[in-house]
Amino acid sequence: MTSSAPTPKASTGPEAKKPGASHRTALLGAMFLMSTSAIGPGFITQTSEFTVKLGAAFAFAILVSILVDIAVQLNVWRVIGVSGLRAQDLGNKVLPGVGWVLSALVFVGGLVFNIGNVAGTSLGFNAMTGLDPKLGGALSALIAILVFVSKKAGVALDRIVVVLGALMILLMLYVAIVSAPPVGEALKNTVLPEKIDFLVITTLIGGTVGGYITYAGAHRMLDSGVKGVDAVKEISKTSILGIIVTGVMRVLLFLAILGVVAGGMALTSDNKAAEAFQAAAGTIGLRMFGVVLWAAALTSVIGAAYTSISFVTKQTTAPRTRNWLTIAFIAVSAVIYLLIGKAPQTLLIFAGAFNGLILPIGFGVLLYAAWRRRDLLHGYKYPAWLLIVGVLAWALTVFLAVQSISGIAALFK
Repeated sequence: MTSSAPTPKASTGPEAKKPGASHRTALLGAMFLMSTSAIGPGFITQTSEFTVKLGAAFAFAILVSILVDIAVQLNVWRVIGVSGLRAQDLGNKVLPGVGWVLSALVFVGGLVFNIGNVAGTSLGFNAMTGLDPKLGGALSALIAILVFVSKKAGVALDRIVVVLGALMILLMLYVAIVSAPPVGEALKNTVLPEKIDFLVITTLIGGTVGGYITYAGAHRMLDSGVKGVDAVKEISKTSILGIIVTGVMRVLLFLAILGVVAGGMALTSDNKAAEAFQAAAGTIGLRMFGVVLWAAALTSVIGAAYTSISFVTKQTTAPRTRNWLTIAFIAVSAVIYLLIGKAPQTLLIFAGAFNGLILPIGFGVLLYAAWRRRDLLHGYKYPAWLLIVGVLAWALTVFLAVQSISGIAALFK
């Protein structure tokens, strides 16, 4: 007589941990690692350009991108957190080999983008202090390396991203107030936009949850020991707050530049954000821009290095070994920047295309695990509404991937 196997009950797994006080601190660090990884030099450039292009109507694009970003990160953090497995390990269990493909894409894209991040620190250091850009880039890379040299690298990582993230928000808030933007007009355009640009919206989404950024916070969360069904509530709340922090930063930068543009000044330089800061607050504003750009680039250097290495090491790899590999990753990025003197534009475009491919592949694997591989989630019954929201967001990431492929094709014309 054959008996059917019992339906597995939801369990937290043998090593699951529910957040306590120390874990809540770690979750805060994971949240800011995700947010500050998204807030890099490209983030500042995109926000500035789109504000000048769309004016107050850019508020609608920001709102839509935040909602889509929340849909993506809610699913990514929950699947990774409940399973207790990194994205590449889940990928290999769903379909052998997919995880390694994902790892290669994240690592290559992360390395190339990190050269651009180091270049961003050099420009920020120059605007902040007037120091030679190459020297500023080298010093910034050294600061990032020191974070991982520490015996308590995890604690140092959490603290520096929280401090720099808070510093960026406070400086942006000051400039946003000084520039006196038309807040009423921006609020109106949030729900009744004068113009809708879907390419702008998809670009924002790719820039905030594309490539290594998708997994930065979730992987940091796992390394801090927070995982399992019992931690679902905290995991979900933290993932949403991370996107909100990113959104707040974008809104403040948008308002700061909108205030300058609405005041009648035409921003025509290659660095519109720096021009706007200087117009709003004079020389002090320019120095503040330097601090914001430097902090944004430095935290992106740290986030890209940490996450890229998490894709080419195992969860059982000794923390010390992971730290030294992360140090090497940052050092290589810095050396390449110092040798060529600037971020390689063609490689950055190529890496951007890689990021567009990473999102649907990795996100699709996680959604499939939530839908069909309950065994990987320790029997956890995944909410249907969250899965539906995730699938809708995934469809948009496929569109982003198509755009990325056309970008790769353009490089070889």
